[in-house]
Amino acid sequence: MTKSYEVLKDFRGRIDALDDKIVDLLIERIGIIREVAKIKHQHNIPAILEDRIAEVIDRAGDRVEAALPEQFAQDDADRIREVYALLVVICCDLEEEYIASQAA
Repeated sequence: MTKSYEVLKDFRGRIDALDDKIVDLLIERIGIIREVAKIKHQHNIPAILEDRIAEVIDRAGDRVEAALPEQFAQDDADRIREVYALLVVICCDLEEEYIASQAA
């Protein structure tokens, strides 16, 4: 690492620590998604529930808007909504895969 990047070392360490927490939480979330998929299969509930998808995405964005100063809130909330939209798609795919594997 060049000397000019040394100033970033502490920030990188903080980001790495946050990334570790995020990954741990994603592992936990995916575990719950697997449980949900099992219940949905048992009760013939579709993997994709549009109302719930919108609720999850909006809830995440709304939390950002409430937590940040107005000058950052909307742009950052939109970014978090994008992240959650992708996360929800991945989780819905996981549910669909599970349900399809049980039907086979």
